[in-house]
Amino acid sequence: MPHSVVLKNGTLVNEGRTLEGDLAMDGERISQVGGTASGQIEIDVNGAWVIPGMIDDQVHFREPGFEHKGEIATESRAAVAGGITSYMEMPNCVPQTINEDRLRAKIARAQDVSHANYGFYLGATNDNLEAIKSVDPNLACGVKVFMGASTGNMLVDNEETLHGIFASCPILIATHCEHTPTIVENERAALSEFGEDMPPSQHPLIRSREACFKSSELAVSLAKEHGSKLHILHLTTADEMVLFETGPIESKRITAEVCVHHLYFNDAWYESKGSLIKCNPAIKRRADQLALRKALLEDRIDVIATDHAPHTMAEKQQPFALAPAGLPLVQHALLALFEHVIEGIFDVTTLVRKTSHAPAQLYDVSSRGYLREGYFADIAVIDSAQSTSIDDEPIFAKCGWSPFGGITFASRITHTFVNGTLVYDATDIIDAPQGQALTYDRSN
Repeated sequence: MPHSVVLKNGTLVNEGRTLEGDLAMDGERISQVGGTASGQIEIDVNGAWVIPGMIDDQVHFREPGFEHKGEIATESRAAVAGGITSYMEMPNCVPQTINEDRLRAKIARAQDVSHANYGFYLGATNDNLEAIKSVDPNLACGVKVFMGASTGNMLVDNEETLHGIFASCPILIATHCEHTPTIVENERAALSEFGEDMPPSQHPLIRSREACFKSSELAVSLAKEHGSKLHILHLTTADEMVLFETGPIESKRITAEVCVHHLYFNDAWYESKGSLIKCNPAIKRRADQLALRKALLEDRIDVIATDHAPHTMAEKQQPFALAPAGLPLVQHALLALFEHVIEGIFDVTTLVRKTSHAPAQLYDVSSRGYLREGYFADIAVIDSAQSTSIDDEPIFAKCGWSPFGGITFASRITHTFVNGTLVYDATDIIDAPQGQALTYDRSN
């Protein structure tokens, strides 16, 4: 019997190798990987890369509370247009996602409107340790701890609370690491010298390498003291790399993430992009960018994510000190990463391992993140024979702009499947929301 859908003549990228052949789907699941298959629907991808859709372990979709910036519906549309088939969303919304009732409310909302598969973090505060201790390990993807000030006023700086979280959290702890007192002092000096309309180049000096290292070092020391499962998000400096071990992700209790924009941009871009690339932690020097790439290849950094965090253009056009930090990234993240592949900075199997396999392993995601028979058919097709001019493409994020404006990427996302359904066909979203709640294999 023919399969439901077959992608013909693809370059299948999975588990450290590439394979020329077909990929078949039946219903929600992958039914054949490689070889020749026949299908009721056949799509000839002409040698394009066929990969498991990216699992983005860090996004801010802004709902509830900031729907003028983004919503689960709009941002998940942008995600599937970018080949991201699953995401894990952050708790710094209004109201903050700091208890199970609010987690369940987010899941219920996503069930109705999300185009990609979804998971949500429980947020830590100085006052909700009991909620963290008792969280259902199958309900939250992880617990997010802001160990540095960021949007949402969720800074956890009580030493006793931090020890309590690291000692008793039953699931992965994901941290934003920047040392707030250092940042406050640096910002005060910059405002005194330049005022609110300061040069964008001040941002990586305010959100400094010292602030990053001090906080990351504290997180690592707490995790080692308590045996915690720790994942440090969006690392930005060469200095921090000494805190992490090389080796396979399955052997680690402490893991590291880098974001697309910190791999693609460096501080030379502030002159042309200004607040459009203002983010926390800040984009830093070329030397840091190169160190992050090297750490990926060494398996010192384990995961690549986006930290998608949209703001309106009006908000970004305020004086630099007032412009909010954060970039809309999900629609173009994979395209930016494939530039690294095309330029020979790292190979396509490394990209797939860091964007799909590793987050599935790290978060114990069930039956996703690989091209395996019986796994959910979450698939992206990327064609290096076609280019993508960002200024000529629709922007699906609600904010309507991209930090990659003016750039042409040397590849194109031609198809995205979520749970076996074609949801994006190179130009538009073509089906109703297909996202499902991520489930986790956490029986132990």
